[in-house]
Amino acid sequence: MDNLTIFTEFLLMDVTASRELQVLQGVLFLVIYLGALTGNFLTVTVIVTYTRLHSPMYFFISNVALLDLGSISVVVPKAVVNSMAGRKTISLTECAAQIFLYAIFEAVEIALLVVMSYDRYVAICHPLHYGLIITPSLCSQATAGSWASGLVYSAVHTGALFRLPFTKTNVIQQCFCDVPQILRISSPEVKFSEFVILALSVSLILVCFAFMFVSYINIFSTVLKIHSGEARNKAISTCTPQLAILFLFLISGTVAALGPIPNKPSIENLLTAMFYSMVPPFVNPIIYCLRNREINAALRRMFNRFSEMLSKIFKAKS
Repeated sequence: MDNLTIFTEFLLMDVTASRELQVLQGVLFLVIYLGALTGNFLTVTVIVTYTRLHSPMYFFISNVALLDLGSISVVVPKAVVNSMAGRKTISLTECAAQIFLYAIFEAVEIALLVVMSYDRYVAICHPLHYGLIITPSLCSQATAGSWASGLVYSAVHTGALFRLPFTKTNVIQQCFCDVPQILRISSPEVKFSEFVILALSVSLILVCFAFMFVSYINIFSTVLKIHSGEARNKAISTCTPQLAILFLFLISGTVAALGPIPNKPSIENLLTAMFYSMVPPFVNPIIYCLRNREINAALRRMFNRFSEMLSKIFKAKS
């Protein structure tokens, strides 16, 4: 036991040792990060700015956009700095913080997706009772409950992962702290407790997805009975973005959970990690802007006002 080395920092492995390719990787991550920041910030700004979007549905959408901002900010900035500077190390505290924060944002997003499916179910299947059921206090309580459940899950999850010291190796075959990679270098006791936590988590997630599935089945069966084409299209336009984001979340989570745990860095490993950690926050605001007519119209008005303001400024200077 005296010869065991207890690691207090980890080595993050790059796909290649070439400095040019490392810098290229950093630039790619930075472009994705800036795109995600811009898209989600615009989504939140337009929802807060325009009073027509001050409804429970858009309140939840803005919260999801903030969660996407948080989840991608946990992972990407450190990876960009390491790639640009040629560094590979991350401290044990930073690694635990990455996993803790990322788990919070992902768990809260799952809870909010459940709440959003219920919101759309009440709005479309019981429109006359919508104002009585989906009240501002209910929205606040649902959001607070989502954050509380995410905090509890993340604390238990991270505590189980880091409760024992790491003595096998400190090499993580990834550009950020990834749960499968941490499990790979953990002790058998940690692997067992984490397996129990993950099994319970998967069971709870399956219940959540079953609830959402039933909600959307009822929603679309009701939509098909609507005789007015305009009303039907409006109902579909409010549901399809959430459904697309739900499917993207499900696919990325499946890839993260069922993907192989590599023993050495590879392009496939990097692309898999990028898909489940960076693609959803980057694509979600694009889905909302393209598929939600009200957000799309509000964005056009905002850009028109901004361009008019710039033209006035240029005219005044000339």
